[in-house]
Amino acid sequence: MAANLNSEFWRRINDLKIQLQSLYRIEGFQLNDEESHAKNIVKPKILSRDEVITKLEDVILTIVQDLSQEKPPSIKYNSRNSWKNTRFADNLLEFRKVYSVVLSCCFLPYRFNSAVGIEMIDNINKTEHRFDSMASVGKFAATLQIIAFCYRLLQQDTYATKRDIYYSDVPFFGNQGVVDSVVDNLACMLKVPRYCLHVLAASKGCIAGDLRYKEHDGTHVDCMDKISGTMVSSHVQGIYDMHSDAKFVLVVEKEASFQRLMDDNVLQKLNPCIVITGKGFPDVNTRMMVRCLWSTLQIPILALVDADPHGIEILSVYKFGSKALSFDAHSLTVPVIKWLGVLPSDINRLSIPRDKLIPLTDGDKCKARQLLERPYIKSQDAWLQEIDSMLSLGYKAEIQALSSISFDFLTVTYLPVKIKHGRWI
Repeated sequence: MAANLNSEFWRRINDLKIQLQSLYRIEGFQLNDEESHAKNIVKPKILSRDEVITKLEDVILTIVQDLSQEKPPSIKYNSRNSWKNTRFADNLLEFRKVYSVVLSCCFLPYRFNSAVGIEMIDNINKTEHRFDSMASVGKFAATLQIIAFCYRLLQQDTYATKRDIYYSDVPFFGNQGVVDSVVDNLACMLKVPRYCLHVLAASKGCIAGDLRYKEHDGTHVDCMDKISGTMVSSHVQGIYDMHSDAKFVLVVEKEASFQRLMDDNVLQKLNPCIVITGKGFPDVNTRMMVRCLWSTLQIPILALVDADPHGIEILSVYKFGSKALSFDAHSLTVPVIKWLGVLPSDINRLSIPRDKLIPLTDGDKCKARQLLERPYIKSQDAWLQEIDSMLSLGYKAEIQALSSISFDFLTVTYLPVKIKHGRWI
């Protein structure tokens, strides 16, 4: 049963869900934009274990052939640190021209190309690690070592964490960052999601609320069990038998704000819902979990972040993806997510005391201007207005600043009222 909230609150939530489902019933959607059919966009395929083994064998075979011909072997893949290797095509603009009435609603279904976010373009900038180069031979050797490790995992049909790989030869790898980078580079090179290599990452995110599922090993998880939340699974792709009566998902930027909501009994006050946090910049598992909730439950996804450039960038990562993992955007982005708060415009609207605000630093201003220039931000008029508003005000506000209005203002007033009136962007 839903909590005893104003009927308008639940009507607003229900409208979002109905509108979302209505988009799935649209048939025959086509885009004339040539970019929507571009053949040079990296779209990782979920391959079988045997197919990934074959891909790894092909890499090694190429190296052996180079050695047999007395050629210095090398490893190449699309550069993950160049914006030139990415694109954001706002095909939604074209869609609005054709289906302007339908798109008065808030969500876009997964099957539309514009719902992907930041995508990697193939064969633009390449990174190469050569055996005959002192600058890159270390990365070349580390890649071979990790290929061998993944090959064993796949043959044995077992999984390991990136931490496990690091501790398999600490003196050789030197630090965890080397392993993290090489694993993602290898997934990019093979054009497969990272979990296809049977390599997992430790989770840092927490999730709580009306959600039950089974882990890949059969363990039953009930996210209502723990007051402080349940750790996000380290093997999201292995989750099955998911059940929930939740009406919406609330993504919270920081652990402190997440815990404050738990302490304020948000799960009872906004019941039924799901609350999740990536504890700052979200890890892959948290992003994948939000994506899983969206694709499985098809309910509204609302985000609560600080009204500062860092919070906006974190929201962008959830919604549009990131440059480093643009090759796997299809399994990480959540295009339907809505920015519920804290909006920079809320600062004046709520009359948050000036002594609870934080002046923007030069770094904040620089970050904000960089965000204004990114194509995926430029496609969001309301976001542009909010960033401009923040720059004009010269201040930023953390979620915790809302408690200066009243101790339980966030849970009792802010969230219910904003959702009731649809004050998200």
